[in-house]
Amino acid sequence: MGGPSAEREVSLSSGRECAAALREAGYEVVEVDAGRDLSVQLADMSPDIVFNALHGRWGEDGCVQGLLEWLGLPYTHSGVLASALAMDKERTKAAYRAEGLPVVESVLAARDAVRAAHVMTPPYVVKPYNEGSSVGVYLVHEEANGPPQLSEEMPGVVMVEAFAPGRELTTTVIGDRALTVTDILTDGWYDYDAKYKAGGSRHVVPADIPQEIFDACMEYAKRAHDVLGCRGVSRTDFRWDEARGLDGLVLLETNTQPGMTPTSLTPEQAQAVGMSFPELCAWMVEDASCNR
Repeated sequence: MGGPSAEREVSLSSGRECAAALREAGYEVVEVDAGRDLSVQLADMSPDIVFNALHGRWGEDGCVQGLLEWLGLPYTHSGVLASALAMDKERTKAAYRAEGLPVVESVLAARDAVRAAHVMTPPYVVKPYNEGSSVGVYLVHEEANGPPQLSEEMPGVVMVEAFAPGRELTTTVIGDRALTVTDILTDGWYDYDAKYKAGGSRHVVPADIPQEIFDACMEYAKRAHDVLGCRGVSRTDFRWDEARGLDGLVLLETNTQPGMTPTSLTPEQAQAVGMSFPELCAWMVEDASCNR
């Protein structure tokens, strides 16, 4: 848990929740705030299983997964390749397209070029191509007078993506099955605060949407999980423009390390299908392995 990424605080929250749930399920748990000496800590500890509650770079992009494979320690969630692929939003989209899954137009562009002029007709979204949790997301409205003035904290190359209007939907996959669909309601943009602050968003589970759209989300999430090579738990996010019916449903991204905080979507979906939070965490431990 923890680690040095931009999502450190979310990871610490996830880690605390998962540790408490695993103790409730009967496991002996040691909490480790991942630092540069992580390999030494793990080698000295020699745990039976590593429960990966890291989020963001280094924790869900294949880096720590490679370390765990090197140490021969069974771990939860996806392996090296799927983690690296899903964290790179442009390569994720290439995999989606190859599978015939619907996505919106996007390009990679230099940060300075995006600051200098519109690289796409507004409205569009600018975001890092290798971060999660809506970290560093800029929404450029149709009436914008000029291009977004990205902060220096943004990477040198960013993703510029056509804005997909409509409702925010998401589906969790556990193993070989999709769980359900959540409709995420917010008063504005579904940003970092909306995701993690109490009252930031409202979740309708299962989503009150047409059966065709519900079924498509379930199918697309499972296909995304499979084409990326995910293991354990993943969660795929969608936008749905209800005025366009099924043609208005597009995939945004697949999370290989879904949040496990009190306001997180995956535990809520598991609960909706009869799996308690301790049972969900226990399932992940029993699913852990190397060579993922």
